[in-house]
Amino acid sequence: MVWGACEDSGVSLMRTGVGVDGGRRRAVGVLVLVGVGALIPLLGPSPALHGTGEADAPGTGGIALLRTVLFAALSVPVGELFVKRMARSVPGAPAAAPRSWSTAANSVGFVAALGLASVVATGNLVPGGLADIDVGGLYGSRDGKLALLEVNAFLAAALCAASGRPGTQAWPLAAVIVAEALRAHPTAEYSPLIGSGLTLVHLVCASLWAGGLLHVLRTLRRWPRGEAAVALLGRYARVAAVLLVAITATGVGSSLRRMPPETVLEQLTDTAYGRVLLAKVVLMAGVAALALWSRIRLARAADPLTACSPARAEVYALGAVVAVSGLLTALPVPIRW
Repeated sequence: MVWGACEDSGVSLMRTGVGVDGGRRRAVGVLVLVGVGALIPLLGPSPALHGTGEADAPGTGGIALLRTVLFAALSVPVGELFVKRMARSVPGAPAAAPRSWSTAANSVGFVAALGLASVVATGNLVPGGLADIDVGGLYGSRDGKLALLEVNAFLAAALCAASGRPGTQAWPLAAVIVAEALRAHPTAEYSPLIGSGLTLVHLVCASLWAGGLLHVLRTLRRWPRGEAAVALLGRYARVAAVLLVAITATGVGSSLRRMPPETVLEQLTDTAYGRVLLAKVVLMAGVAALALWSRIRLARAADPLTACSPARAEVYALGAVVAVSGLLTALPVPIRW
């Protein structure tokens, strides 16, 4: 789980018989295998919808892209706040820290949220021009109000991150997560608050995992090799195990609410939502394998910093999971009560 640290540990790696190149080759091999599960979302919504009888709504690809950017932009500052707090509690932690990406990430999130709000303002259609956007109409619907909340929250988070008290951005970021959880479950849905609760936990844990791992790697790139670096890795690994359990449980719960158990196998192949969900499951299995690989190296290797290769691959795989999740939110949901 180290980027720069692995550059400093080349000699030690050769002594232990574990080469960086070998680790990278194995990581690439795992990514190639799990990448098979990402073929559908990487090609866009059309292949996922092909043969399902479901309509391809206008602008699905663009909405999926904006949602992916929004999720990624949310993960960066959430993970950064999480790891900074964790790093402060590490005994003997160096003062060096990577440059914050929170202001830039929140600004990107603001642009993505603004784009999604413009879609809501045109009746969930891609606007052909500024004249098509009814900004005032956003205040008249639940989705519109939630879209505006996300726009304002990202703007507030960017301002907080750029201020002298960046920790205050936690509050507007929490507002974004709550808005996303509510947006994903309309009031017409059966037990929408239960669905929103599952999505809320899922989003929080996913943001902490993906954004946290990214910032851990960036932090260790600035820290010298030593006990502090290994301690930070170990603390993150223990929390990540809990996050994985929570993500899996809430993901399964949300899926079963939308696809009753007796229809799951059929819908995984016959609906666009099911196909992309299946791709996400395959990717998550790959991510879990990479996380386990990193933890084994951290616990058993003569040099714990050899965990850098699978951890770096894990970040890339998590990026693919975020992209699949963005596409999943833009596809028709096969609700069957």
